[in-house]
Amino acid sequence: MSQPQPLLQLPQTAERAPSAGELRFWLDKAVCWGQADGPDARKDASLHLSRLKDFLQQVLTHINNMSSTAETVKRLPLLGQFLGRLCWNPYVTADATGRRLLLQCLWGLYSEHPGNAVERTANQWIRKVLCQLATEEDDAQALMKKMDIPPKDYHLEVLRKMVALLQKSIGKSCSCLGDTNQRCACDNILATSEACVPLVTCPEAAPLISALLQQQVTCVRAALSEDFLDAVSSAYSSRCLSLEEQAVVSLWCHNLPSLEEAVLRLLDCALTYSGPIPQKQLEQSLLPKACAQHCSIFLVVNDIFRSILKQADGTECVKYFVGAFTGCFLREVALQQHQTSVSLKAMFPQSPQSLLLPLLTRPTEMPQQAWRRHLIWLSSSLQRLTEEEEDGDDNSSRSGRFHTVFEAWFLLVQCSHWVQVAVQLLVTSEPEDCAPLLWLLTFYHHPTNRGHHRALQLVRGKEAWDHLHSLFSVLDPPLPIDLLQSLVTLLSPQPQPPPLSPLLTLNLFVNFAVFLQQSLSASTEIVQMVLDRCGLVDGARWVLSSLQIRMNQGDCLSSDTERVHLRIRALQNTLTHMHVASSPAKE
Repeated sequence: MSQPQPLLQLPQTAERAPSAGELRFWLDKAVCWGQADGPDARKDASLHLSRLKDFLQQVLTHINNMSSTAETVKRLPLLGQFLGRLCWNPYVTADATGRRLLLQCLWGLYSEHPGNAVERTANQWIRKVLCQLATEEDDAQALMKKMDIPPKDYHLEVLRKMVALLQKSIGKSCSCLGDTNQRCACDNILATSEACVPLVTCPEAAPLISALLQQQVTCVRAALSEDFLDAVSSAYSSRCLSLEEQAVVSLWCHNLPSLEEAVLRLLDCALTYSGPIPQKQLEQSLLPKACAQHCSIFLVVNDIFRSILKQADGTECVKYFVGAFTGCFLREVALQQHQTSVSLKAMFPQSPQSLLLPLLTRPTEMPQQAWRRHLIWLSSSLQRLTEEEEDGDDNSSRSGRFHTVFEAWFLLVQCSHWVQVAVQLLVTSEPEDCAPLLWLLTFYHHPTNRGHHRALQLVRGKEAWDHLHSLFSVLDPPLPIDLLQSLVTLLSPQPQPPPLSPLLTLNLFVNFAVFLQQSLSASTEIVQMVLDRCGLVDGARWVLSSLQIRMNQGDCLSSDTERVHLRIRALQNTLTHMHVASSPAKE
């Protein structure tokens, strides 16, 4: 067995490239320490450890200064043997700095795009060494025995150290300065992301995954692996990976399928929820905040909403979801105005620009006395736009005209707070003031004007308003049976075309019950009698819940807010009892 060489034979290192003689000296040391297992070898290793770390730092600097692994190996042909022996020396790997420098050297020799046999062989060898360090039973057991730590703790600590090391390496700024032949700090990003694919469900790897996702793309070499993005998306959606908020937003920026999945999952929650989706659930999804931070995300989300609204043919719960989401998004935009310079016009490029700011303005942002005048202007502007587009003579641009009308309606759906204000104002309007508000409400529920029936639908909408106004104006019993029956007929499915949306009439009906100055007992009696006959108890509960949310947001006009809240709660209790009473019959 060879004896350890004395300390006096150690050559002095300097800030220069390591020589072949120095490398031979340290290789002999590594061989000696690996063959000897006595106190002399341990003492010699301890005495040399500090100088060895200086030499490893010198080697690392040399590797980083070389243009390729092939050039490094050509200058230092014994480098692989030297590093490989150190990987299995517990005296070196037990030291945090020594272990870090050793792994950095191995990582520096790894070629992202191997250009020759030397680099391909080096990559294979590095992968084998790292794999053996983590999985090789015999050698790992010997290493853990000498270090006196449990296997699980050892492997977790190795993983944490490697994660911290890689996280530090990808945090370095781009250094190629346009020279594609020079090594760049970004070269490691793709390789690191590929190495993370099997680790995406390991909590210890979460910091590295977050750092990779949030890494700024400063050059073409900083791309992330598609396999990595797909694995992270799958692990996150299945709740096997926990990411901080900005990492999730970055994932959506990098990976379109993960963004689409998040939007559809949130929509599915909204459709399966018993009432309107709560604002808190929208905020917790992070999607409104992500849309406010990144215009590109909002444009994708808006395109998904467009497609869903066309497929759902304007289903009320989908329209409410789109409006609630947009409201939450606009609140996030207001909070981040100092952080983003993207204009609202850039976020709504397809919307009619003349309607954009008037509709995006929330009712709380102007005096309540101006609401009616603002709605009349919106109604006349939308009416003029639809008439110009629908009555055009150019058949070749028919699809384009319908696109403009759809975009105007889509913007109205997104800003449906104004529709709710119009419904509420209709409750207190005089007959001669109803026309603009009824047109706006009819357009919201019937945007396509199929068969040019909007005029007849307006007539039926006015008829529904007349019945409701007369019925809820009755102050003394008994209630007129003919008005009650007419209202039941209006709320029931109508076989004759063009049918007026029952949801339009139901929305008016609920708002009359809440806001008109009729006694609560009389309004409750009307609600019970009408809804029991037409079977719209669940629909009315949904409208009441959405109305309560609007009240809490300040988007409803009321001089006596407490009274309105009391009436809403009382009517909700009534409808809940009716729902419970009807449940056995449904079973």
